[in-house]
Amino acid sequence: ISKSADTVIDAKGKVISPGFINAHIHSPMTILRGLADDLPLMDWLQNHVWPIEKRLTSKHIYWGGLLGILEMIKGGTTTFVDMYFHMEEVAKAVEKAGMRAYLSYGMVDLGDEEKRNAEIEETLRLLDFIKKLGSPRIEFLFGPHAPYTCSPELLKWVREKATETGKMITIHLNETKNEVRSIKEKYGMTPVEFLDDLGFLGDDVIAAHGVWLSDEEIEILARKGVTIVHNPASNMKLASGVMPLERLLKAGVNIALGTDGSASNNNLDMLEEMKIAALLHKVHNLNPTVADARTVFKMATQNGAKALHLNAGVIREGALADLVIVDFNRPHLRPINSVISHLVYSANGNDVETTIVNGKILMLDGEVLTLDEEKILGKAEEVVKKLAG
Repeated sequence: ISKSADTVIDAKGKVISPGFINAHIHSPMTILRGLADDLPLMDWLQNHVWPIEKRLTSKHIYWGGLLGILEMIKGGTTTFVDMYFHMEEVAKAVEKAGMRAYLSYGMVDLGDEEKRNAEIEETLRLLDFIKKLGSPRIEFLFGPHAPYTCSPELLKWVREKATETGKMITIHLNETKNEVRSIKEKYGMTPVEFLDDLGFLGDDVIAAHGVWLSDEEIEILARKGVTIVHNPASNMKLASGVMPLERLLKAGVNIALGTDGSASNNNLDMLEEMKIAALLHKVHNLNPTVADARTVFKMATQNGAKALHLNAGVIREGALADLVIVDFNRPHLRPINSVISHLVYSANGNDVETTIVNGKILMLDGEVLTLDEEKILGKAEEVVKKLAG
């Protein structure tokens, strides 16, 4: 160790891991955690989430975003891909915290031209805001919500602007049976076929969920280089279904991992998400060899980085210094027979001791250095009480 180092960390009995990449999240939805549980997706969205979201202000988004970011730092997430609204507030929160983030405004036009123009305006405003912010850790991406909430015209506009600007796209895709059925009824083809027909798909597209996919759709996704983000806890909680992980991997599709929002998980713990992913596919396939620990660990690290064309998710010379230290000096992490196995099957976010992003220590010995944890917890309670009132 260089004597000129500003900080020396004693990591004896601890494991240094690449930081985790949460490839699909709605960070401000921490505000909605526990407000509507045990419901089907469309009931949950239409009758609970969307009505509450109409009342959310930029203040709710800022403190909800900060709460989510605080939770992610404490759980070892170093990069996240976000979709929501008032995203300038999330960008401010990310900059304050020191995390790495890819931020999108969730576009929904429902075929209405006036609404479409407003969504385009909001998206361009966020693009301009992030550009002016000038942070090397904060990137913009386009965020059309889903094929069932976005018109072909809006999706075509997104594709053209993404190509023009070189920015990426994130979208919800094939999350539920009803979604697939509605697109088939409306357009006479599956959602993936519909997007492919529009020329929408490419290796700059990060699609969340991918639960109900046909073999033909999987072939298209593989050929186009689309990344699918697996959100097992959310899919289980909303009973959306089980994504065909083995078929996707066999086809060569890049699979990343995400928690989805706090309202449908209900936490942002990527270590827990890895375990859920592994166990879900083992029991679903009645095969203990599927979704092995190394495969799932890559989903939470390298594959997320690959989706973002980011030199991260690994520990090697020249890669971004996005790292976490996990304390293995704990009963549930001993003896250390396999580091990867313990990270996937035994550890949880509370075992993360230190989080480093871009070479900067954000959390050391369990203490977040860039944020006032007590203030954030208090403000989150305060804004939720006002919302309820």
